[in-house]
Amino acid sequence: MCYEDGCRIVASMSSVPASSAPAPVPVPVPAKPRRVLDWRLRFGALSLVWGFSFLFMKVGTESFAPFQVTLGRLAFGAAVVAAAMAVKRERLPRGAWTWVHLTVAGFLLNALPFSLFAFSELTIPSSLAGICNATSPLWGMALSLVALSEDRPTRRRVAGLGVGFLGVLTVLGVWQGFHGLDVTGTALALLASLSYPVGWIYVRRTLAGSSHSHLSLTGTQLGLATLQLAVVTPLFTSVPASFPVLPLLAVAALGVLGTGLAFLIQYDLVAEVGPTTAQMVTYFTPVIATAAGVALLGESLSWSTPVGAVIVLAGAALTQSRSGTRRGEAAPAPQAPSPVRRASRV
Repeated sequence: MCYEDGCRIVASMSSVPASSAPAPVPVPVPAKPRRVLDWRLRFGALSLVWGFSFLFMKVGTESFAPFQVTLGRLAFGAAVVAAAMAVKRERLPRGAWTWVHLTVAGFLLNALPFSLFAFSELTIPSSLAGICNATSPLWGMALSLVALSEDRPTRRRVAGLGVGFLGVLTVLGVWQGFHGLDVTGTALALLASLSYPVGWIYVRRTLAGSSHSHLSLTGTQLGLATLQLAVVTPLFTSVPASFPVLPLLAVAALGVLGTGLAFLIQYDLVAEVGPTTAQMVTYFTPVIATAAGVALLGESLSWSTPVGAVIVLAGAALTQSRSGTRRGEAAPAPQAPSPVRRASRV
């Protein structure tokens, strides 16, 4: 999901001299729907859901293959978003190229990273996977400097990139020669976090100008990702001999809460408080993932893990910071996060 924000859609604005501008026509502004829960409560719920997603994956992979966990997650998540689309009477997007781009987006933002995280948790703690997920803003910053010419590097953002990767090395215990670290599992988790900004950049280049609704695009993306896993899973796994209740509930929670409902909550938060505030949930997710893994799964935690996590989050925050507008310069146009990106977060 999004954090990093290499994938934002900038609303272009044209200025008209006041002397030649026509008189404004009054337009009635619809009243905002009254929310039952305060946005802070929904923000906290989203942080918990995404933080516990890594625990759910860990429990699910104890009885099911990683591909099966991912397939179940996507199926449950897509069902939730499809139900929301039906209630709001949203139509599927049209256009062959739109579906092609959504298929690629579903792979890069859902099928691939979800599967990589599930495989990584076969050998690494869920808390470490959650911390690796927090490196996505760092990867996004590095990639945007290369792939997006409009993203200009600043000293603060470059410093944030350096600080963030210093935090990664701290988490991994580089001074110990990575002793006791499962290199393969950690590499898979880091690769999963890299997949997100690659997907965001692709979406920005191909779907940023789409006229379809955010809900329609995301629902279709999740559906296409589910189909991809439905094809791959039977090729590499066999039907489980049993379906233990706890792992099955973990997979269902991962899909219904961590994928489907989480998207709907964030969609609502972005509409109410804006993308900048809504994306702050990124900085709470690894903290909750670590606390849940230690408290509920009995995972061990060395001093370097929380210290490194703090450094990673500090670096990520710096990469997302924007310098203040200089005197005499126009303020930047308002920005909104990619409609497809919001369903991609773990």
